[in-house]
Amino acid sequence: MCGIVGYIGKQQAAPILLDGLRRLEYRGYDSAGVAILSNGCLQIRKRIGRIANLAETLHELPATGHQGISHTRWATHGSVTEQNAHPHTDRSGKLAIVHNGVIENYASLRTQLQELYGNTFQSQTDTEVLAHLIGKHFDELEGEPTKERLQAAIRSALKLVVGTYGIAVVHQDIPGVIIGARRGSPLVLGIGKGEHFLASDVSAIATHTREAVYLKDFDIVTLSADAFEISTLPGGESGYEISEVEFDGRAAEKGDYPHFMLKEIFEQPDTIQDALRGRLSQEEATAKLGGLNMTNAELRSVERVVLTGCGTASHAAMVGEYLIEQLAHLPTEVEFASEFRYRNLPLPKDALIFALSQSGETADTLAALRESQRKGHRTLGICNNVASTIARESDGGVYMHAGPEIGVAATKSFTSQCTVLTLIALLMGRIRHLSTTEGLQILHELEAIPGKVRQILELNEQIRLIAQKYAGAQSMMFLGRQFNYPVALEGALKMKEVSYIHASGHPSAELKHGIIALITPEVPSVFIAPEDTVFEKNVSNIEEVKARKGPVIGIGTIGCKRLEELCDDTILIPACPDYLSPLLTTIPLQLLAYHTAVTLGCDVDKPRNLAKSVTVE
Repeated sequence: MCGIVGYIGKQQAAPILLDGLRRLEYRGYDSAGVAILSNGCLQIRKRIGRIANLAETLHELPATGHQGISHTRWATHGSVTEQNAHPHTDRSGKLAIVHNGVIENYASLRTQLQELYGNTFQSQTDTEVLAHLIGKHFDELEGEPTKERLQAAIRSALKLVVGTYGIAVVHQDIPGVIIGARRGSPLVLGIGKGEHFLASDVSAIATHTREAVYLKDFDIVTLSADAFEISTLPGGESGYEISEVEFDGRAAEKGDYPHFMLKEIFEQPDTIQDALRGRLSQEEATAKLGGLNMTNAELRSVERVVLTGCGTASHAAMVGEYLIEQLAHLPTEVEFASEFRYRNLPLPKDALIFALSQSGETADTLAALRESQRKGHRTLGICNNVASTIARESDGGVYMHAGPEIGVAATKSFTSQCTVLTLIALLMGRIRHLSTTEGLQILHELEAIPGKVRQILELNEQIRLIAQKYAGAQSMMFLGRQFNYPVALEGALKMKEVSYIHASGHPSAELKHGIIALITPEVPSVFIAPEDTVFEKNVSNIEEVKARKGPVIGIGTIGCKRLEELCDDTILIPACPDYLSPLLTTIPLQLLAYHTAVTLGCDVDKPRNLAKSVTVE
C-alpha cells in the first residue's frame, strides 16, 4: 500500500517522479505529493485525489531540480486531506520524508516531542512524527550538515520506532543525497548511469533502469547521482545483490485495453501457460518443481500441509486444499495469514507450510511465514516476485511467472496460484499413490487448459450483456460446491471489490441452512454448476431458488441443456476434470464483475478504499 518514488541525477526530477507515481497509483490514490530540492530550496507540492491533480499543480506551479522524492497515499493515520498528504517535514521545514508502513508507537513519540521539546504538528499522521523525530536527532548532532550526520539521525530515530516503514528522506542543507530505509515495507534501488532511483515497487522505475537492488529489512541506502552505499541499521555493511529487472515498463501498461483488469483477464491463457512452462515431465508423468528445495523422500515424509494467504490468495489456497487432498491424499488445511500469526496452531513436526502472496510483500503473510519458521516448520512461498521478501526468506517455493498485476482486483494471479497448486498436488500425488497413467492424464488435461480459457474469453460480449441485465441489483449470491466453493467466494469478492454491489459466496449445499431466506426476485444467484460429481445436487439447489422466484445465472458445461432450461441466463464453458474446473469457472465471474462495474461507471482499476499489495496490518 502507498507508493514511493525517488530520483537523483542529471534529469529534471518532476517528470520522472510523476511517471513513477502513475505506475504506482494502484497502490494508493487518496493523495500525492513531491519534494524537489534545487539551489538550496526544498519545494513541496501536494494534492488530494489522483496523480492527475498533482500533475496539474506542478504545471501551474513548477518545481525544478534534479533530486526529489514523491509519494502516492493510501490513508492509514488521518483522513484524506492535503495536510495529511506526503511528503512531511520536520520542525525546521528543511527535512522532508515520504513513508510507507505504520509507526505503531507514533502517539507516544508525538507526546514526547510535544511535551519535552515543544514540537507542533500540522497533520494527524504517524509519518510527520517520524520526520520530527529524525529532525530532532539531526539538530542534536554537532557539526556541519553532511550525509553522515543525516545517516546518524535516521539511525537514532529508527531505533526508537515500533512498526514498519519504507522511507525516503532529503534535507535542504545536504544537496545531492537521498537516504532510504526499510523494515517490513518494500524498497528497491534502481541503478543508472549518473543517476539512481528509489521506489517501493520496481514497476515504477522499470522504464529507466535494468538493474536493481531489493533492500532487506533494516537496510539503509544512501544515494547520490554517481554512487550508492548500503548499510544496516546498527551501522555495519550490508551485503546486497544486483538483480536484473525482469520486465520493462511496457508490461505495466494497458496497451489497447480500456482497463488493466480486462487486460489481465485476457492474459490468463498466457500466464497459465507460463506457470506450466518447463514444469511438466512426460517421461516421469509428474511435475518438476526444483524450487521447492525438497527431495522426494522429504516430500513423502510430510504429514500435513497448511496453506496460508490473504484475500484472493486465501481462495486459491482453498482450491489447493481440495487439490492436495484429492490428488495426494494428504491432510491439508487453509489458514488466513492474519490468524495464523496469532493463534497457536497445533501441527505435527513434519508439517509443510505454503505462504501464498502475489506481491511477496503482504504483511500478514510475511508474518505468518516468519512465525512458521520460528516454530521450526519448513515454509515455502508461492509468489509472483522473485526478489520479494517472501521469496527471499522462504525455505524454497514456486515462482508464478504471471508478470506485473496492476489491477487492484486480482485476476491472473488467482489462476496462476491455482495452476502452481495443481502442480504441487500432482507432484505429491505421484510420490504417494498416483499411477503413471493417472499422472499422464493430469498432464494432458493441464496442457489443454490455456486453450479452453481462450474459448471462454470469446464469450466476453455475451457476459457483458448479462452483466448489464443485472447491474441494478443491490445484492448477489455466488454458490458452488467442492472445488467451486472457493470460486464462489472469489466471484463474490471480485463483484464487491469493483462494482460495490454487496455479494456473498456460499457452499450451495448450505442453501437450506439459512441462506435461502435471502432469496427474492431482486437478488440474483450465480451458481457454478459444471457437469461434475455434484451436478445433480447443484440442480436441486437451483430449482429451490427458482421456486422462490430468484433469478439464476448458471455457469455450466457446454452442451448442458438442462442448465439452459432451468436458469435465466447461462454461461457455458468447456468440459474439464473437476480438479481443474476452478481454472475455467473463475474466468466468467471475473468478466461478470468487470462488466458490471463498467456498466455502473465504477473506477475498475482503482476501487474505492482499496489498494494493491497490503503491506500494513
